[in-house]
Amino acid sequence: MRLLYSIALFLLLPWALLHLLLRARRQPAYLEHVAERFGYPECAAEPSLIWIHAVSVGETRAAEPLIDALRRSHPEHRILLTHTTPTGRQTGIELFGNDVLRCYLPYDFPFAVKRFLRHFRPQVGIMMETEIWPNLIARCHRNDIPVYLVNARMSEKSMRGYLRLRSLTSAALRTLAGIAAQGGLDAERLAKLGAGAVNITGNIKFDREVPPQMLSLGDQFRDWFGTRKVFLAASTREGEEALLLDMLEEINTTELLVVIVPRHPQRFDDLAALLGQRKWPFMRRSDNRPVGTGIKVVLGDSMGELFAYYAACDIAFVGGSLRPLGGQNLLEACAIGRPVIVGPHTFNFEEVTNSAIAAGAAMRVQDERELGRAVQALLNDPDRRKHMSEAGKRFTELHRGATARTLELLKW
Repeated sequence: MRLLYSIALFLLLPWALLHLLLRARRQPAYLEHVAERFGYPECAAEPSLIWIHAVSVGETRAAEPLIDALRRSHPEHRILLTHTTPTGRQTGIELFGNDVLRCYLPYDFPFAVKRFLRHFRPQVGIMMETEIWPNLIARCHRNDIPVYLVNARMSEKSMRGYLRLRSLTSAALRTLAGIAAQGGLDAERLAKLGAGAVNITGNIKFDREVPPQMLSLGDQFRDWFGTRKVFLAASTREGEEALLLDMLEEINTTELLVVIVPRHPQRFDDLAALLGQRKWPFMRRSDNRPVGTGIKVVLGDSMGELFAYYAACDIAFVGGSLRPLGGQNLLEACAIGRPVIVGPHTFNFEEVTNSAIAAGAAMRVQDERELGRAVQALLNDPDRRKHMSEAGKRFTELHRGATARTLELLKW
């Protein structure tokens, strides 16, 4: 089965190159470090490497507490951090600077992963969240490199996709040295895919500390925003901004400032064009100045500042959830202590979202009209906002400790 998989990968090689070219039209960084995607790293190897793979922005931020803990517990080791997307790589630069090595993880071609492992010779591999690469895992096993899947999550949708290749997936999962799942549902789904013993260690994202500089930046944002109440739409995805603007036209926004932060930076200009078409007076975060009273919307065209946006708002909607896109992580908003609203589609973060709602830290709406009513109700109810804020902080504190439990699992 793995041979057939490898043949299929080779047949898809032209598509992979075309994909890079198409993505580069919106994000030119996709044409940088291309050789790394085929197993030709640009950075030199160092001895005693701990290799951690974090696909994109969310996984890289989730890895931060684990990387910090590994650097404390294994000071003689160096961290190699690999990514798949340019935004993930940039997030790694922002979080760790030159304190870690970094490169793109190669495509799962046998020759590419062989060259990658021969170059770096890591002592252990750690894959974050939902990463199952059959050839890479098999080659690590052959080279006696233990590989762990940690902070693992598996949505129902992803499980159905992997089940189509169950024999391939099952073989890869059984080859792993260990699996640390975020929650019980994730563990059950991984078991259905053929994984052996799965440890439930919790979500490492609960262990992220709010950076003091982000709180200071949040205070600066709040000064710029003025005295109006602030509604934040964070990590919005394709098609959601139009729904949000429709919703805002139906509620009283006289004393409300709206801040919209798209999930992906290549969509900043798309949102600016939409706001112009709808004739909403707006400015960009990158304008770097106070918001005038005539401005209705601030376009959050910056990366790595989500904690600051949460610190500066009164109510937060977490995007990716109004349309069937799976939702985004709401834990940063809970950690800051902001009332959170999510839409109906949170299947990528199902367990943690349901737990936050049960704890009173978040609430779910079914569409943009219900979102508008929820925003209006919260704006008019400071006691409810305070209750949700306190619940969010309690919820975060209650679930800390996943990093320590994960470290106990890692052995090499």
